[in-house]
Amino acid sequence: MTRFDAEVGVVGVGTMGAQTMWQLARRGVSAIGFEQFAPGHDRSGAGGESRLFRTAYLEGSHYVPLLRRSRAEWERLGADTGVRLLHMTGGLMIGTDGSTFLESVGRSIAEHGIDHEFLDTDALRSRYPQHAVRAGDVAYLDHESGYLRPEVAVALAASEAERLGGVVHRRARVTEIRMTDAAVEVHTDERVFRFPRLVVSAGVWTSQLLPGITPLHEVIRIVMTWFPTATPERFTEDVFPIFVRQSDGFDISGWPSIDGATVKIGLNNGWDRVADPDLLDRTPPDALFDEVRDAIRTLVPGVVPEVVRAGVYMDGYTADHDAFVGPLGWDDRVTVLGGFSGHGFKLAPAMGIVAADHATTGATDLPAAFLDPSRFSVNVTAADRLRFGRRVSR
Repeated sequence: MTRFDAEVGVVGVGTMGAQTMWQLARRGVSAIGFEQFAPGHDRSGAGGESRLFRTAYLEGSHYVPLLRRSRAEWERLGADTGVRLLHMTGGLMIGTDGSTFLESVGRSIAEHGIDHEFLDTDALRSRYPQHAVRAGDVAYLDHESGYLRPEVAVALAASEAERLGGVVHRRARVTEIRMTDAAVEVHTDERVFRFPRLVVSAGVWTSQLLPGITPLHEVIRIVMTWFPTATPERFTEDVFPIFVRQSDGFDISGWPSIDGATVKIGLNNGWDRVADPDLLDRTPPDALFDEVRDAIRTLVPGVVPEVVRAGVYMDGYTADHDAFVGPLGWDDRVTVLGGFSGHGFKLAPAMGIVAADHATTGATDLPAAFLDPSRFSVNVTAADRLRFGRRVSR
């Protein structure tokens, strides 16, 4: 009879893995997590001090129930730890009247009764003079939006999981995942761990875990930028909500000032492909600086158009820009989370629930079927199975 080390193993205790561990621990499920760095590290997609939390969702109204559940869980994690993780500043969605962008946002609002205001051009210009408002620019002010503190949120989810009985191995290099009839094995430099169920939440390293799944997500480099302001009082969170703006040929997002001196504003598009996540180039390209400075000059004139800080991160992008979350097609003992395509952090608590549900009961009540990995073509050979996970985590 096989002796298991815990009921569930979790490979990757970052954004999604820490939430999965927290959910499992709250249910009294024994779980062991393996993290190649430490929870809250900045080497993938969870750095940069702040992440948007949007409820009037331009990516599709079907996300709204997951977002609302995530908000409740973020607030619970904050209450349990005594740390404010979610700052509900409201969120401005600014664009051209009648644009596809604003139509998508409006659809989420209408279908789910999201608390909001619609600001016409004059109202937008009057209430938010920090933005350069052109004729035809309008906005939704989503009162159910704000921002999250990513590094501390991941670290606290992991520490809460440990407080409740979970085990997290930090700086733990996983060298192989092996499927046997008796167990799912996780091989580290120290020993072999055996589990009846496994969750793989390895972020941008997921493409190294999933041979034979087509299309694999692409790893894309993301650059975040900070700009100084001579009037920091105009960019505090009580007067300057988070925003997403598509106008004048630019697509940008911004946050209130956290440090009282700089404002984080960045391009929404990923920049270029990363061939190997272990070899990420953290030097931003000059062309990006030129583009984002042009955007600042055009759209946010109260910010000095000089990049005084830049952070380079990564995320995995799928072909349809929706994540894959659910059982691995050819072995349902394994649940996989990946490919969040630049908009996953806010959803992490709901994704942790989905992963914990699948790892314990094989199903979930949350409306996440549209993220099922089975929507992608799968062509897994016997050789793929033998090679599965040779480079899981480093």
